[in-house]
Amino acid sequence: MKTFRPRGALAAAATLSVLTVLAACLAACLAGCGASTSSGPPAGMQANPASSAAEMNPNLDLGSSLGGQPAPDIKLVNQFGQPMSLSQFRGKVVMLGFEDSECTTVCPLTTQSMLQAKLLLGAAGDQVQLLGVDANPTATSVADVLAYSQAHGMVNQWDFLTGSLAQLKAVWGAYHIAVQIEKGQIDHTPALFVIDRSGREQKLYLTQMAYSSVGQSAQVLADELSSLLPGHPHVASQESLASITAQGPSDHVALSSATSDAKVVLGPGAPRLVMFFATWLSEVSDLKSELIDGNAYAAAARKDGLPPLVAVDETVVEASAQTVRTYLGRLGAPLSYPVALDTTGRVADGYGVQDQPWLALVSASGKIIWAHDGWLAVPVLTAAVQQAVQH
Repeated sequence: MKTFRPRGALAAAATLSVLTVLAACLAACLAGCGASTSSGPPAGMQANPASSAAEMNPNLDLGSSLGGQPAPDIKLVNQFGQPMSLSQFRGKVVMLGFEDSECTTVCPLTTQSMLQAKLLLGAAGDQVQLLGVDANPTATSVADVLAYSQAHGMVNQWDFLTGSLAQLKAVWGAYHIAVQIEKGQIDHTPALFVIDRSGREQKLYLTQMAYSSVGQSAQVLADELSSLLPGHPHVASQESLASITAQGPSDHVALSSATSDAKVVLGPGAPRLVMFFATWLSEVSDLKSELIDGNAYAAAARKDGLPPLVAVDETVVEASAQTVRTYLGRLGAPLSYPVALDTTGRVADGYGVQDQPWLALVSASGKIIWAHDGWLAVPVLTAAVQQAVQH
């Protein structure tokens, strides 16, 4: 899979380091263009407690002003192979995100926050155009951007643009998007631009790797969109933008099940192997086989006295909980382990999830003693769990 996938215990730190470097690089480029990179309130506007709480939220980017400079035009093709240009959307407010067509890390968070922001505007959302530009230099075909759009329920919700590598590089350069490839793994600036109806850049947002802040990011975006639309339409949600408390392995949590009416309980008291996943992984892996293979691990765990398997779907970045239930219902075989729905993202953040899939072995005392990014064959997984338990 061609995406940024830091492994092992240093995964979170590696991700933060890369994003920090890229953000600093982009900020320097923008500062050179005369744009402000401050996330605070504009000059003359007095901060209120709500905005202060939002500014203290480390998982939320409140945006950097770009000063209204003209947005470079883009001429590429969308997921249907149709020629598109940024300039054709004059008269609409545009949300322009740069997203890897095979991404399993931060891009789905960007995609979902864009869609939710538009929906929060109700009928006024018709005056907003969602655009994505492929940031994967090795998966640039129309089929690639269509597959991502299908996996995330976005086929008719946006235009996901691509082109030749030379064309994409020109767009990345025009918007100061850094794209890096190292050992076959891809990372890029997780940038989202808001462009006004006159085609001028107003705000830049950098998506944070935090599942619980997707809804908050959507509200911040929707508020910005409203400020740029005629009549400043009402934003449906006004939830708190303060930091959200994560739910980690030391917390007792009862989640809704994707396969029954029972609750799935996580927390201290018994060791568990927790597998985080999302149904859109079917775009880049044989998700059906991987989930069914979980039955083999569950059987081995019962036989050898290993921690049982519990799966957690990251429903916060799914089209809906029903999407998950429908997918699992079509596997062709029942799963012998519980599947929970993390509808808020608080569990994923509490367990330090940085990618999908993500495995976390939790001790009876509620501590993560082993973590892994990516799928493992059942014998390899069983051996890794045995070794971790013994140590």
